[in-house]
Amino acid sequence: MTMNLRQIEMFRAVMMTGSISGAARLLSVSQPAISRLLAYTEDRLGLTLFERVKGRVQPTPEARRLFIEVDQVHQGVARVNELADELRRGGTGSVRMVASPSVGHVLVPKAIARFRARFPEVRIELEILTLSELIAKVGSNRVDLAVTSIAVDEPTVTSVSIGEGRLQVIFPADHPLGEKRIIKPADLAPYPIISYGPQTPYGMIVNRVLMSTTKPIRVNTQVRFTPNACSLVQAGAGIAIVDDFVLMDGAWPNIQSRPLVPKTTTRVHLLTARVEPLSRIARSFVANLKELLADPAEPPGRG
Repeated sequence: MTMNLRQIEMFRAVMMTGSISGAARLLSVSQPAISRLLAYTEDRLGLTLFERVKGRVQPTPEARRLFIEVDQVHQGVARVNELADELRRGGTGSVRMVASPSVGHVLVPKAIARFRARFPEVRIELEILTLSELIAKVGSNRVDLAVTSIAVDEPTVTSVSIGEGRLQVIFPADHPLGEKRIIKPADLAPYPIISYGPQTPYGMIVNRVLMSTTKPIRVNTQVRFTPNACSLVQAGAGIAIVDDFVLMDGAWPNIQSRPLVPKTTTRVHLLTARVEPLSRIARSFVANLKELLADPAEPPGRG
């Protein structure tokens, strides 16, 4: 047996609220109606979805696995309703995008602001995700596009480089490194380093840089994302290596930066679903983003 939308809605409501009464309130129906539909669904599926414990319902492992897929279906239905509402009101569409933290902190919001100046009626959805999460969303057509600072080689997505920057060393405004015009990996040895998980894509890039010097490097703080590293540096907790894009627009007023040498190039990548072409309005956003990256009046951040 397959679940219909009514059963999916009921199941999700019980999962979200943790009780039959909560699901009934959420869906504005009676508790007996929820109980009957739940019992019918479990019987037809041949699965026990919930255990009754002290007046509450406890999801089984099968229910937890099912909920992952059910929630995606619910999001898809919600997007259909939103699009229908936009079309009914004469709207011009929407662009759903995800971004990695480095480019999602300043670059993508700046591109959205410029885009909205031209297309004020377009609905924008932006979510900041890890690399694996955004690949999954693009590959399954749950968003229109992704913007990331890490190259991707996945069969379900197309990856195109649309902009270029470089790695920078960042430090507090009154730091001794401010006397240098450029910084080499060996120059980092006297100072505590804020770095990234060694198994993360960004961590691998930075670790290669740190291992290129024979001098001992002290990594005393580990974070996952470059904006977190910037926050710690601004607070005086150490120095870090980040890309240009997280420093755009002077986003961190108490941070200075210097180019890391030898030069390590970083790029902005656009990810789209391999089998699904972009809509006209999404293509317009991409063109706007490329213009921003190519605009000499909008250079990446420098301290």
